[in-house]
Amino acid sequence: MSVLAHVFEAAGLATVALGSVRSQIERTAPPRGLFCDFPLGRPLGKPGDPEFQHRVLAHAFDMVEHATHPTVETFAESIADDGESAISCPLPPRHDASLPPAVDEAQGLRPAFDRAVKAHGDTAGTGRCVAPDDIPAAIAAFGRVADGVPWKQAGIPGIPARVAQDIRGYYETAALALIAHTPAAWETTRWFLHHTEAGKVIKAARVAMEAADEKRALWFYLVPSGI
Repeated sequence: MSVLAHVFEAAGLATVALGSVRSQIERTAPPRGLFCDFPLGRPLGKPGDPEFQHRVLAHAFDMVEHATHPTVETFAESIADDGESAISCPLPPRHDASLPPAVDEAQGLRPAFDRAVKAHGDTAGTGRCVAPDDIPAAIAAFGRVADGVPWKQAGIPGIPARVAQDIRGYYETAALALIAHTPAAWETTRWFLHHTEAGKVIKAARVAMEAADEKRALWFYLVPSGI
């Protein structure tokens, strides 16, 4: 981001880089940097709060006017993540008892996923590796890994961590159609990991891959760090 900012500045375009990790934005030294003490993934702060977001943007644009040399400023307001909260979200009842619970659950969430995409777009990016139609099969593959099948033989349709991100994105998107408020940072991720059958499967697959001495990069990122 900071490298691109320098390229744009050299071409005569003013830039302001927003960052949520102070050490990172200070180390990369953009021409103008605004440190926003917000949870990662929420560069403008509060979703659904245009007044707050406009205050962030106003500070950024003000820097274009007065910052004449490389500098990093700090936005005056911060947003804390308590590290524990998760949404309370209803899950569909079992429909097909012949399927693994996580697969049945994912299929049951498809109408909610479609409603959320229609209302908000696919903001979580599901489909980068696995199309929504193929999410249940991908979960089934992780279930086989959890049962001891090597991941390359289990049918995971891509790099495990990236496939797991698509599964999580599918669930987090579906959750937006099942709750009546904008969730705080990481609330939907904690819900997925700790309160859904699919989350249990991903965590079990992670444990199995670590025990099988697979490369750390393949299993470590199945679950976001610190969640």
